[in-house]
Amino acid sequence: MALDRFFRRRRPQQQTGADVPDLWTQCPSCKEGLYNRDLEANAFVCPKCGHHLRLDASQRVQVLLDDGSFVQLSGSVHPTDALAFQDTESYPDRLKRAQKKTGRPDAILTGTGTVLGVPLTLAVMDFAFSGGSMGSVVGEEIARAAEHAARHGTPLVIVTASGGARMQESALSLMQMAKTTVALETLAERGLPYVSVLTDPTTGGVTASFATIADVILAEPGALIGFAGPRVIQQTIRQSLPEGFQRAEFLLSHGMVDAVVDRREQREYLASLLGLLTRQEARA
Repeated sequence: MALDRFFRRRRPQQQTGADVPDLWTQCPSCKEGLYNRDLEANAFVCPKCGHHLRLDASQRVQVLLDDGSFVQLSGSVHPTDALAFQDTESYPDRLKRAQKKTGRPDAILTGTGTVLGVPLTLAVMDFAFSGGSMGSVVGEEIARAAEHAARHGTPLVIVTASGGARMQESALSLMQMAKTTVALETLAERGLPYVSVLTDPTTGGVTASFATIADVILAEPGALIGFAGPRVIQQTIRQSLPEGFQRAEFLLSHGMVDAVVDRREQREYLASLLGLLTRQEARA
């Protein structure tokens, strides 16, 4: 009997919580199960249907810049609750939760780096932080990034992913639309290029300010880009709206963006574009 128990097949213990490795991701579009290592090697684009999954700021830097070239500039400015805003929870509590989730003080990461050897200043919005909403810190970091680019003579690239202005900062968040627009003028005055890369989603006050005033505006395939939602627009203009009118491909066909670029080709595309605009040669 003891020998029988020894050779009896044991059922594997079920792992739960932190013990379970996060190995797979389901594509939001085609529902295909994707092995995370393969997904990362494919720039987080579904190999079956081509859907571009959303990236956090660190992943975006990894996809765009040369390995080891990124030097962070942001992180010293932290948000405050200037208006003592309270809805279902206090604004400081919301901030603490978002900061714990993302590991950064606000919804943006800025720094310098190279793309195939071409130097640039980069700002990346993080949708994982409170929907990438634009508050005072986001506006300040973009202004500082623009000033850094102008001071060091590098092009500026901003990758947007945002639901718009942050309601918990009310008028203070709306002021960032003007602040960022004015800051970007320093680049124009020095003849330095500014390239905007619109990712899913880019909406609200971000679309209405710095995201769409670039020298060259790129977008990722299928990205949602707009100011207000379809229902609000339809109620305002009292007309039916065409299918997919707020997607990158529709905006390209109507001249609102300059190119829709697959994420897997963005590094080469940006290097070629920035090299042309700054008269530098990118590495092959």
